[in-house]
Amino acid sequence: MLDMCLLGTGGMTPMPKRWLTSLMLRCEGSDILIDCGEGTQIAMKEVGWSPKSIDIMCFTHMHADHISGLPGMLLNLANSDRTDPVVMIGPKGLFSVTKSLRSIAPDLPFELRFIELDQDTEQYKIGPYVINAFKVKHNLTCYGYTVSIERKGKFDVESARKLEIPLEYWSRLQKGETIKDEKLGKTFKPEMVMGPKRKGLKVGYCTDTRPCEQIVRATEGSDILFLEGMYGDESCQDKARAYTHMTMQEAAQLAVRANPGELVFTHYSPSMIWPKQYIDDIRNIFPNATCGKDGMIRELSFKEDE
Repeated sequence: MLDMCLLGTGGMTPMPKRWLTSLMLRCEGSDILIDCGEGTQIAMKEVGWSPKSIDIMCFTHMHADHISGLPGMLLNLANSDRTDPVVMIGPKGLFSVTKSLRSIAPDLPFELRFIELDQDTEQYKIGPYVINAFKVKHNLTCYGYTVSIERKGKFDVESARKLEIPLEYWSRLQKGETIKDEKLGKTFKPEMVMGPKRKGLKVGYCTDTRPCEQIVRATEGSDILFLEGMYGDESCQDKARAYTHMTMQEAAQLAVRANPGELVFTHYSPSMIWPKQYIDDIRNIFPNATCGKDGMIRELSFKEDE
């Protein structure tokens, strides 16, 4: 199972009842935080989630509304008695920005390990997650992310019996272990009894960008796709171009091509007080669209028939 919570949906400046951009994901006791705008700590407390298990922090870019909450979050982690390292992923320059922000959070009981992105696409496997970063089109270097949970194939009981594999080896083979049995003089490998990989879970997240092909390619087939809906009024099209953001209509058109299970809007302009006023028109473009709100929680589980 993969749980996720939109901690903040605001862009540029925090608003009453709308904190700045942040998404948290949880799987197998390991958490990912994507962006950490001002107020993220409070938003996390409001939904009752803890920072203690945050193993990975991903940053889309270095604008303040996406990273200004980092010093406080690091101190919050320190106060939770965390000692395990935290992996920090973001565009080149993340280390120097974090170093500057840490002038007010200098002493941490855990190590920060940095991965600075400089390619158009990069992939990392950390814990239960496969994290794909892809460069998008903003007025400074910015990345979107997909987070996936892979799913192994089914264990073939009949093959295991035909090969006379001892029962005590079955679970180990399912975990990917190769077993050499000296007594039997045989070696048992996972591929002998495991079927092809099944459909896993995939979440896409992308803000602060003009529409671009990279978004479609990277997020295609996501179960849930979080995209910025900075502006809902189509008259803001010129403003979206000038500031390299997207309108909700443009995001919905990308979703038509990427075909996610659900499109969830986030990263709203402070001038857009009520995003839901546009949702009926948006659903004429992409029917399964939702206006995200602070504290929105979604759960994804593997489907038994896939």
